[in-house]
Amino acid sequence: MAGAMTTATIVFLPISSYDSSLSHSRSPLLCSRRGIKSLPCFSEKRRLWAPFVKASAASAQLVVEPGTKVKFEPVISVPGCSDSLKLLGTGYREKVFAIIGVKVYAAGMYMNQSIADNLDAWKGKSASEIQQDSTLFTKIFEAPPEKSLKIVLVRDVEGKTFWDALDEAISPRIKAPIPTDESALSVFRNTFQGRPLKQGTFIFLSWVDPSKMLVSISSDGLPSTVDATIESSNVASALFDVFLGDTPVSPPLKASVASGLAMLLQ
Repeated sequence: MAGAMTTATIVFLPISSYDSSLSHSRSPLLCSRRGIKSLPCFSEKRRLWAPFVKASAASAQLVVEPGTKVKFEPVISVPGCSDSLKLLGTGYREKVFAIIGVKVYAAGMYMNQSIADNLDAWKGKSASEIQQDSTLFTKIFEAPPEKSLKIVLVRDVEGKTFWDALDEAISPRIKAPIPTDESALSVFRNTFQGRPLKQGTFIFLSWVDPSKMLVSISSDGLPSTVDATIESSNVASALFDVFLGDTPVSPPLKASVASGLAMLLQ
């Protein structure tokens, strides 16, 4: 960015839990004694998230998911996506075993910030209004900007167990599957079958367009490649509905995303 920066910079993040341990290399800002310089993924001409003022000596900070304490980057590059994506909200998935709730993973929803250009009809809406408006989430799914869900396992899980739980949520949402859907589900299933998923494993479920999804998995840092391509509009839509539909598997995630959208659309 040309020209000298002032001694304070506004960083936009969706929620208010932060961690100060982020190194400068993972921050969306570059810091030096001369001030803070924004990376190219932050455009002054685009709408940004929610204001958080920091002095020029500090870096932007990781966002902490409160239920699991898992930390999420405010901006991230995702395999197969053409641009950096920004964090909109976080949450966790909990399964009940013998009446005891056990957290399985934390999740962060990332979107291209140009998504706001498709949501003018919801400007000024409250988080509660947004959370209850299914037409808004349908609009987000159908809009061209890329979206990705980052999952971080907080316990060891067998790949088959992970897929079975996912399939249990996806399949009822596809009322009359066609051969394309069956093929896509088979690819999805085979991606996880026989794969041990250790605590700390990253799984990215990315919607690059309404009929195409990408899956990336890594147990050794953020993934750099795509493990599977899922080509089915019904499967892609069903999976999006699993997390942001009327009966989400992670209510905290949808509530957090709704809050992020409300701030974005102020």
